[in-house]
Amino acid sequence: MSKDAATSQSAAATSLQRGLRVLRCLGGAPAEGMRLSDLANAAGETEATTHRLLKSLVAEGFAERTRDRRYRVGLDFFTLAATAENTNNLRDICRPALIRLSATLNDTVFLLVRSGFHAVCLDRADGPFPIRSFTGDIGGRIPLGIGQGSTVILALLPEDEREEVIRFNLPRLIDMGPIDEVFLRTEIEKVLTHGYSASETGILPGMTGVAVPIFDTNGHVVAALSIGTLSERLTPARRDKVVELLRKEAEAIGRRVSPFDRALRHPARWLGGVRAPGG
Repeated sequence: MSKDAATSQSAAATSLQRGLRVLRCLGGAPAEGMRLSDLANAAGETEATTHRLLKSLVAEGFAERTRDRRYRVGLDFFTLAATAENTNNLRDICRPALIRLSATLNDTVFLLVRSGFHAVCLDRADGPFPIRSFTGDIGGRIPLGIGQGSTVILALLPEDEREEVIRFNLPRLIDMGPIDEVFLRTEIEKVLTHGYSASETGILPGMTGVAVPIFDTNGHVVAALSIGTLSERLTPARRDKVVELLRKEAEAIGRRVSPFDRALRHPARWLGGVRAPGG
């Protein structure tokens, strides 16, 4: 190897190390991302060097730039990590909990995950009482903000993401029934105060439910456990017990949920237990 080639190889290795150091710092960033100056300080690089490295990471999809000029880990990084991870997917992890809860409560239990501006029913375990639900069967989608499960997910998103979803979904929610911005924001505040949702929109007469969030190991909301039941069955005393049981299962699930779970990135690919092409 010539001297020039060796020098070039060494420079490439150094640049790779610096890029990985920046990526590692991004991995520990808050959900809203990091500003260039803060990221440069954390990585021990100049802003100019950090900006150059970030351009390469963004080009490869391993980092992304937000609208307020912050940086965070990009989707391709999660895809790569998901390919390498060998833990069970969220649906497999949650299935025993859904069965236990349905058998204990005699109610239908749902597992909802976020998909863009929607919540998707990833799984359900049916109870003995006939009910109607917003999502319907497995694979059903509803706008975030409709029903207890999707409201819990919406309420606990980072504030900037939550506001973006509200701006996009509110016109559709209003078209679906007696939901306006005051109602939606009131329900969000209740979730932030109490940690669960038990809202009733009146869209499904005689139906009610309760939902609690599931957080991944990074503390980010990734899903919701909820029950759907007849309004007459959910007295205040019973609601408190239901919330307690749901929380216990959600906390146990959360300790096992990888933030790289492919079922969270592409929920439709895991519906029915069969991965779609590319899953």
